[in-house]
Amino acid sequence: MKNKVLSKVTCLLAGGLLLTVASCSESQYLNTVPPTQLISEEAFATPSRILGLVNGTYKALKNANYYGGRFQFYLDVRGEDFINTTANSFTGYESWSNTYTSSSNDINTLWSAAYTTINQANILISGLPQNPGIVSDELAAQYLGEAKFLRALSYYSLVSIFAQPYVKNQGASPGLPLRLQAETTMANNDLARSSVAQVYTQILKDLDEAEASLPTTYATEELRVTRAHKNTAIALKTRVYLNMGNYAKVVEEARKIVPQTAAPFSATTGVQHALQSNIVSTLTTTFTTPESILSMPFSSLDMYSGQSSIGYIYNGNAEYYLNPTGILGSSQWSSTDARRGFLRTLTSNNRNYLSKFGRNAPYLIYMPLIRYAEVLLNYAEAAAETGDLTLATNLLKAVHARSDASYTFPAVTTKEALVNTILIERRIELLGEGFRSNDLLRRLQTIPAKTGPTVSAAAVAPTSENYIWPISNNELVTNKLINQ
Repeated sequence: MKNKVLSKVTCLLAGGLLLTVASCSESQYLNTVPPTQLISEEAFATPSRILGLVNGTYKALKNANYYGGRFQFYLDVRGEDFINTTANSFTGYESWSNTYTSSSNDINTLWSAAYTTINQANILISGLPQNPGIVSDELAAQYLGEAKFLRALSYYSLVSIFAQPYVKNQGASPGLPLRLQAETTMANNDLARSSVAQVYTQILKDLDEAEASLPTTYATEELRVTRAHKNTAIALKTRVYLNMGNYAKVVEEARKIVPQTAAPFSATTGVQHALQSNIVSTLTTTFTTPESILSMPFSSLDMYSGQSSIGYIYNGNAEYYLNPTGILGSSQWSSTDARRGFLRTLTSNNRNYLSKFGRNAPYLIYMPLIRYAEVLLNYAEAAAETGDLTLATNLLKAVHARSDASYTFPAVTTKEALVNTILIERRIELLGEGFRSNDLLRRLQTIPAKTGPTVSAAAVAPTSENYIWPISNNELVTNKLINQ
């Protein structure tokens, strides 16, 4: 992290990052102070500055190259549901074709954005206990919970794509450098990779501690959607345990916020999460409904345009259309399904484009990170895998019926058939939200081949080197222990 340390905390907070700020004037770099002094004596000096650090960590998470949309985009186009038309490396072609190298720009910018978010969280986790009394104990505990949640989300995101799936060998593979202390210099840059299992252990430790200290709710709908609370940590744990193939733990966590065994399902503690009747408006206009467990808001102050915008790549520039032989052609996604409202069909070529993230610039949407529908599907898959086919079917039908009440599922008599139906439902419900390739990897399935009008991509087997992404070249160059 070769970045200048600013002498004015106001500049740090305005930029949203302690280590990378580009918007402050050159004069503000002239009188620097040691990084540790800056953190202890200035950044935590007032409640507003501490809140600025918290907000800055969320802002780091929604970097354009991270959960601002590009990360979700990379993960989805790796799968078989989108066809590329441009072979443009600046708009995800290397992800679509599974041809990334360590020096690829996407790899390096994503890795940097994720570890910047982790370091932001580490600064809070380290600095708050060292500066007691500036905010109340209750608020300090909340901020620590938020920081641990965001660190856990970032490590989960990285380990699920830069390391072998947990289920391959119960996490024995090399994982990630597990950075758990605040870094403001390169003094501690050399760090060996922890195992996949060790990374998951830390993720779950952070989430358990976050659940214990986060508030049950917030005073406004906006905060309930954009800041982590207890149910947010619980929901993410269902995703993490699903990745580990620990279905019993998915069930255990899901029951906390899905206590019913039949529809209508809803959370009865904390934020009252529930499916909303209109899925299209929930994701395109009414962003702060109880269905959203965590979303990243965008305004004119931090909007992403052009190739930085997921809405532009999917829809505005029409570089990726829905594969007719992918989920678009599934009989489970009928023509009367309301989720077809997320599609835009061009009459000039009869291709379907995803408009879930906006139809027109400047694409000022809330980026969904965790939705109640996902939790229900996580729960459904885990219930099926643990033998409760009735509950799994009820959960599956609740998600589908919200958008297509007239659809009748074929009779399913085996666990395998039901799980497959749930996986298809995930592809429909969560299309474009960053789940498809991870759903393949966590079940050790081959990434299917794709054939487009101008470019094609070969299938990628679990044994192939490019099944996972390569470690960032920037990390390889600056961390002497990364390969040990």
